[in-house]
Amino acid sequence: MKILAVCIGNAERLPGKSYKTGINKHAISGGVLVDAEGLLGDAICNRKHHGGVDQAVYVEGSLTLDWWSAELGRTIEPGTFGENLVIDGLDNTTVAVGDRFIAGDLVLEVTSARIPCATFAARMGDPSFVKRYTRAGRPGIYCRVIAPGTVTTGERVEWQPFEGARVTMPEMMATFGKRLSSEDRARYLAAPIHYKLRDSLDAAS
Repeated sequence: MKILAVCIGNAERLPGKSYKTGINKHAISGGVLVDAEGLLGDAICNRKHHGGVDQAVYVEGSLTLDWWSAELGRTIEPGTFGENLVIDGLDNTTVAVGDRFIAGDLVLEVTSARIPCATFAARMGDPSFVKRYTRAGRPGIYCRVIAPGTVTTGERVEWQPFEGARVTMPEMMATFGKRLSSEDRARYLAAPIHYKLRDSLDAAS
């Protein structure tokens, strides 16, 4: 596997929206420093729902973007979904919480699935895209930074699967906002899930 694209965005307004967003990302050349808060120079406007240490980097797999290109009948260029990194040969549906992606000194750990929002639908120019994205069951991948580093296009990536019970990205999307069984709750809590989800599961105990 390798880094197919590195993407960052500026704070911009989408058509019909009054607020600014950093979802419009574009692929860049050269190396970019990645620290605990994400890619240096990447705009994150709504920090209540985006960014932070447990979703510092947003990853898409090239196989998932290829699927969307076929589904939508147009090429989905790197950065279209607001992702920071596109990993060549990766299928989002096979990724689970706790999996790690290692590129040089950079170590990322998967924490949660991307849940679509109205800003994403506006970015795609389709008011129904939230439902369409959810039905597709191929959510993007949020990661925390275990070890900082500089990432560049073409760099080799090592994928290390989590050794515990797997909580996959499609499952996280399917169970979002729903009450888990005691068995599933224990499995989720045994994985290094996003701290907000962990707090909500602890509060429900």
